[in-house]
Amino acid sequence: MENTNYDDIFVELAKVKSEPMKITIEKEPKEIKNEAGEEEGIVNDEEAEGQLTIDVYQDGDDVIVQSTVAGVAPEDLDIHITNESVAIRGERQKSETVEDKDYFYQECFWGKFSRSVILPVEVDPEKSTAMVKNGVLTIRMPKMNRQKAKKVKVKEG
Repeated sequence: MENTNYDDIFVELAKVKSEPMKITIEKEPKEIKNEAGEEEGIVNDEEAEGQLTIDVYQDGDDVIVQSTVAGVAPEDLDIHITNESVAIRGERQKSETVEDKDYFYQECFWGKFSRSVILPVEVDPEKSTAMVKNGVLTIRMPKMNRQKAKKVKVKEG
């Protein structure tokens, strides 16, 4: 049986985890060139879409979804609710154009975003409400109470 030095494996893993990772989202078509500088193709020109972060919790008879949407006008939000899911789409518009070379840090996401989630309980989409206050979107959806029995009178016919 070969003697494996696990310390070496953990050292290599630590190196990989400690290296900074740079993520770039391209929004325009870009030529891809190989090391020799020869063109290899064009990157897909579809606009990247960010994923909205959310909190989902229950409060008594309601399921609540909250998300920070600072900088997004309420009319730029599209919310679709079914009995078992909620989908949020929107767009955060930049008010000014800044050259990439002028950024010191660029962490905010600008552009289209969305998030869909399957809810843990059924909700009533017809009685659901959505409100933005201080940059926080709150969607309140009443739970469907399927356990309530309905008493039906029998008529003589």
